[in-house]
Amino acid sequence: MIKNITSLAEINKCITKDKALLIYFSNTNCNVCKVLKPKIYDLLSAEFPLMKMYYCDTIEFPEISAQNSIFTVPTILVFFNGKEFIRKSRNIGITELQKEIERPYMLMFNE
Repeated sequence: MIKNITSLAEINKCITKDKALLIYFSNTNCNVCKVLKPKIYDLLSAEFPLMKMYYCDTIEFPEISAQNSIFTVPTILVFFNGKEFIRKSRNIGITELQKEIERPYMLMFNE
């Protein structure tokens, strides 16, 4: 399940509380984002089931985007233990993203 982020306090709480999470920044005007979002969700569900996925609309919540230095969509941030490990923007390949998440995920969850 993809949870929506609606405030800075909420995003900071999620980063602190969840061991592994991915935040997907986009907006309703981005057609590429609409196609990519379910693919990333499917990847996490199949390969990284302990990783949480969050969504933030950059038009509706510009302060969250600004606080996280998001200047283009789609942008993906991946956090492990509260630290940003991966930042991807615009041209995001699913296979490449999977390979980048795999190692820290396996180390964290010993799978």
